[in-house]
Amino acid sequence: MIQGANRPYRSVLYIPGSKERALEKATGLACDAIIFDLEDAVAVEEKVNARATLTAALRDFDYGARARIVRVNGLDTEWGRADVLAVADAVHAGVRVDALLIPKVSYKKDLDAVIDLTSALPLWAMMETAMGMLNAGDIASHPRLEGMVMGTNDLAKELQSRFRADRLPMQAGLGACLLAAKAFGKVIIDGVYNAFKDEDGLRAECDQGRDMGFDGKTLIHPAQLAIANAAFAPSDAEIDLARRQIAAFDEAQAQGLGVAVVDGKIVENLHIVTARQILAKAEAIAAME
Repeated sequence: MIQGANRPYRSVLYIPGSKERALEKATGLACDAIIFDLEDAVAVEEKVNARATLTAALRDFDYGARARIVRVNGLDTEWGRADVLAVADAVHAGVRVDALLIPKVSYKKDLDAVIDLTSALPLWAMMETAMGMLNAGDIASHPRLEGMVMGTNDLAKELQSRFRADRLPMQAGLGACLLAAKAFGKVIIDGVYNAFKDEDGLRAECDQGRDMGFDGKTLIHPAQLAIANAAFAPSDAEIDLARRQIAAFDEAQAQGLGVAVVDGKIVENLHIVTARQILAKAEAIAAME
């Protein structure tokens, strides 16, 4: 299993925890991570049965190197506490789960409430409320938090905003969470694109999220995987430039110089840090595939 800052999260696919066929099919999908969903993707009448279906799938199916994240129901619902305890019991029995994803995190204390139930798992936070946007920095500072996921559908509902291709209504929230995640070294995943048959729209939104600095995209359909994987991976041109920057900088240092020039642009140590990150990410993606 790939660990650490270089683990790719280009494509993070939601899979309903109640659908055994979908859970089995996910073992062969080209996603970097799976969110096994017990919340929005599961009907009320299936909530209880979904726990057993999901824990059995996590025990019996091989998901390879993919990150395994379970989204539970909120602790303010009748199912949340039992969800958390069921996943914790499964982990105690040897089932691999990499994180619990907590919905509608608005305050740091929302994460503390989960820790009171289990100390066995890292936590991720769904960032999907206006209050969560205002408290993003405080939430991101939580020592048990490892990742944040934008819940743009719920956020849009709360904001009463309209859909725009440029996501202008979302920019304040996206930016606040992105800054918070980067400041505290957390993974940050962009929200879903609902029109799963609209490849051009998805590609544009992935490009926007990548350019902003998101680590990847949450997805609702396997048909979206290839576009997200391509968008959030270093391009061939970026990899080539990174290698040339490192080589030029090493040569400059050997000559006692502090900077190099590549393609008519100054290359300093900070550029080399980025270049090495690009190559490490490319290597991690290659290991996934």
